[in-house]
Amino acid sequence: MLCWHGKELSPSMNISTFLGILIGLGLIGGTIVLTADNVLMFLNLPSLIMVLGGTMAATLISYPFRELRNVFKVFGIVLRNERLYAKQDLDELIDVSKLMFQGQIHKADERLNMIRNPFLRTGIQLVLDGSGSDDISSLLQWRIARMRARERAEAQIFRTMAAFAPAFGMLGTLLGLINMLSGMDAAGFEHIGKNMALAMITTLYGITLANLLFKPVALKLERRTEQRVMLMNMVVEGVMMMHEKRSPAFIREAVHSFMAQYEDELHDDGRPTAMPSRTRGARRG
Repeated sequence: MLCWHGKELSPSMNISTFLGILIGLGLIGGTIVLTADNVLMFLNLPSLIMVLGGTMAATLISYPFRELRNVFKVFGIVLRNERLYAKQDLDELIDVSKLMFQGQIHKADERLNMIRNPFLRTGIQLVLDGSGSDDISSLLQWRIARMRARERAEAQIFRTMAAFAPAFGMLGTLLGLINMLSGMDAAGFEHIGKNMALAMITTLYGITLANLLFKPVALKLERRTEQRVMLMNMVVEGVMMMHEKRSPAFIREAVHSFMAQYEDELHDDGRPTAMPSRTRGARRG
């Protein structure tokens, strides 16, 4: 849940990822234990290799290798508790705006070097350099669009893997059925039944990996991207008001209102819509 007033803005805690995986595996494992005569028959290494190996091979064919190098790094982002320091960014923005409002440009330039957020630092640097409002807005929005496109492409890789995994599960099942049918002349019904059950395990693995791992990871990455875009748009709003020489108090309250509306939009439908205007409901002055 997003928190703002007096707290850090953060995505869902990584405990939700671990908890979701554990609950999913627990439900599947519990059902197997309660219904199966032989639990170990559900552990089949060739079937797992078929699903994972086939999924990775198809993904390598679908994407350039340079786009796949960060897959494991991106997956690590989902597992760890990443925080987006919205309150810190706002405080730094207000600190610099106060110095600029008081005409202390030299001190504002020194304070700029202490800002850790590169996007915020770029925006403030453009204001200090005297860039035009259109140039500042265009550059910052281009940076946002570039980041969104890159992270959506990373999430799309996991969606692609979610589509491939069940297909290779079915492929493994077909191969198992072919082997079973080729030996039906000398095999009894018990042997045929065991081989058929074994052949179906690859489909089970494919569906499980797609719906318990790959697709949820893609959704979580997309959610993270929207939260990052929200924070970056907050920075843009603050930087543009700083360029307009608004008072620090006005900037703080306007950004609070911006964050409140954006948070409501995220919670309403999971997808931000229109961005509130800097001048909506307020007079210039």
